[in-house]
Amino acid sequence: MKTLQTQIERIKARGQKAFVPYVMAGDGHLEEQLLYLQQKGATAIEVGIPFSDPVADGPVIQEAGQRALQNGANLTRILKELHTLQATIHIPLVLMTYLNPIIHYGIEKFVREAEAANVKGLIIPDMPLEEADCIQPFLIETDIALVQLISLTSPLERINKLAAAAEGFIYAVTVNGTTGSQSQFKSNLHEHFEVLERAASIPVLAGFGISTPQQVQEMNQYVDGVIVGSAIVKAFHENNNSHIDELLAAASSPIRS
Repeated sequence: MKTLQTQIERIKARGQKAFVPYVMAGDGHLEEQLLYLQQKGATAIEVGIPFSDPVADGPVIQEAGQRALQNGANLTRILKELHTLQATIHIPLVLMTYLNPIIHYGIEKFVREAEAANVKGLIIPDMPLEEADCIQPFLIETDIALVQLISLTSPLERINKLAAAAEGFIYAVTVNGTTGSQSQFKSNLHEHFEVLERAASIPVLAGFGISTPQQVQEMNQYVDGVIVGSAIVKAFHENNNSHIDELLAAASSPIRS
């Protein structure tokens, strides 16, 4: 079992829910953001790599990525910065990147330097399971978990394949579309979560569209934790740390029936 899953299982064993916030590397002061989220009790942190064609991202994260690129952020600089933060950042870091930057960087080199930077998870939203062989062999002997996303439209056969291949946690996508705040989710979403829970032997975390404390609590009734992206990115950009505190407080509060 890799460290990322161990961390979430530890939270789960205490009867609590995992909370994984997302930040865009290069959009603001990365070290300050990571330290703040760690001190406030995040289970792990998803670190986005800015990319010019972020097909899974909504407007807030797209704009953050553009700001990061304009600030000169790239995969080389981000990995170097994460390497220097190992003495202060102790919770698992999960890189969220598209496949093109990894290929351009060099897959084997990327895995080697991500491991050296103490990265514990990897999310590649535009890489289907059938193409994972391009990177999976390089991850086998590392502590980096390759997280699989499962959409609302995935049939059961597909869900079972993805669940069998997943490491760290299953990323249960809650909307048909890109990231960003949602005012309402499908009324039968809990049925989808139940299918994933039956298929999975690892924790299931819900992500996409979750932006309020109420939504955090709602999702936590059915899954092992949540991932919050756009709301965190927006809050840091607007210096609204109080909203981040509210989200984390909701994640650690007892679940309402």
